[in-house]
Amino acid sequence: MYISNYRSRCEAIFLFFLLFLVACALRLVYIQIFRSNYLATIAKKQHNLFTEIEPLRGIIYDCTLKPQALNLPADSLYAAPNMMSSADKERAISALSKVLNLSQDYLRERLSRKKAFIWIKRKLSLEETASVKKLKLKHLGFIRENKRSYPNAYLASQIIGFAGLDNVGLEGIELSLDQYLKGSSGWGMFLRDARQSRLDVYEKISSPKDGMDAILTIDQVIQYIAERELDKAFKTYNAKGATIIVMDPYTGKILAMASRPTYDLNEYGNVSKDQKRNRAVCDLFEPGSVFKIVTAAAALEERKINEEDKIFCENGQYRVANNILHDHVPHGWLTFREVIEKSSNIGTTKVAQAIGAETVYKYIRLFGFGSKLGIDLPGEISGMIKEPRFWSKTSIGAIPIGHEVGVTALQLASAISVIANGGRLMKPYVIEEIRDKQGVVIKKSTPTLIRQVISLDTAARISKMLTGVVEEGTGKMAQVKGITSAGKTGTAQKIDPKGGYSHNKFIASFIGYAPAEEPVVTIVVSVDEPRPYYFGGVVAAPVFRNVAAEAVRYLKTKQALSN
Repeated sequence: MYISNYRSRCEAIFLFFLLFLVACALRLVYIQIFRSNYLATIAKKQHNLFTEIEPLRGIIYDCTLKPQALNLPADSLYAAPNMMSSADKERAISALSKVLNLSQDYLRERLSRKKAFIWIKRKLSLEETASVKKLKLKHLGFIRENKRSYPNAYLASQIIGFAGLDNVGLEGIELSLDQYLKGSSGWGMFLRDARQSRLDVYEKISSPKDGMDAILTIDQVIQYIAERELDKAFKTYNAKGATIIVMDPYTGKILAMASRPTYDLNEYGNVSKDQKRNRAVCDLFEPGSVFKIVTAAAALEERKINEEDKIFCENGQYRVANNILHDHVPHGWLTFREVIEKSSNIGTTKVAQAIGAETVYKYIRLFGFGSKLGIDLPGEISGMIKEPRFWSKTSIGAIPIGHEVGVTALQLASAISVIANGGRLMKPYVIEEIRDKQGVVIKKSTPTLIRQVISLDTAARISKMLTGVVEEGTGKMAQVKGITSAGKTGTAQKIDPKGGYSHNKFIASFIGYAPAEEPVVTIVVSVDEPRPYYFGGVVAAPVFRNVAAEAVRYLKTKQALSN
């Protein structure tokens, strides 16, 4: 009886294990046949990491091939929240908030997601990477990316602009040339270990295509000189803003362009719109007396007057309709040459009345005011010029001397270049060429003539008058030692929001070129609301002098070395 029971029990146990084995086999068959794809997908997700491989953004060079924007390797921190315990997350939140300067609420929100991959912070500094690695936190890892770097920090910041974390251009050249600079992304399928850490082993990969390089017309040396001198004036005169442009008058190449206030391109996160704005192309202002070159050119070109014709300047007061026009210093009889040299508002207005509103307007448009010049920078505006049918009775006494008009510093630079180069309006540009990584030129800019504005003879006669402005007139502080220069001062009252013109807010300007006989550079300097001095001949002219002296010497030395 005992043996029979024992045998029955053995058979029952054997039958149980046999059925269990059959069940396991059936389960395995089911998994292998019906669930294999699903489970393989899960395994693949656990052990494979699909990563976008970003291309190297194109390098931006100055005209001497010195890099102004390049790429540096940087680590980006990620986490695998679905692998982390609550304790792991709390430890990570507490530690990372301190070393990465991130709020705990932000980190808690990121780590609460049920995902295998989330970014914690992109493109860390070397110090941040080292600090995170010392923490030895679980289920965190790094992916190597490229970070945009600007080696000259503040230099030409409004021209170059910057690219964001995803290497997309957001301002300046980085924005306008983004389609060339950014390249196209690749991808890679990388292996991960059981802790979800990335291994330097990949299953599949598609290489990215790096961006093209851009070469600017900007010269780093001249840009530095221009910014240094502009900065001195901006700080010395407690100005609200300031702008400088240095241009090749014969080609339209921009050799330097800067605005104040400015900012560090590597620290663009908390920069105001005022700092990022390229005032040279997007700020509108009344130019004041620098605009008199247009009236003078129109009068000479139309042969309505010559340099030695005398004009009575009414001893400083002249009625135009219901407005009394003043000169900053009373004058009696002046030759037309002296009217320009001494910047007489009354003398210039009388010349404008003689040639007529339609003619004045014609030459304003010919010089490029009231329309975009087509520079290859974002944000250019056209300015504001009224047609004669909209002029008031007093406009003939305002527009010819630079009031009731809105211009940009770029338009002034192009206009004074017309006088310097013999009467031609050239299209300004800052992008010399675009090359691929093999050095093949994809796109190249060449000097472009917009139109002939005045004759060579008229330009030469105006040039002599502007030389007189510097040697004998209001621009004496623009005199460059050893070099003859030509130019025009301007001091314009700003419009008062309450109506009329302000008596304590001015824009001080100087436009000119050097050397006067064979110009190498044209320069425009504009200072917004300088204090306590506000005359263009005092505030802006010395900036021109210092920049012209060094720029001309540098360019002539550079040319001699290249020959």
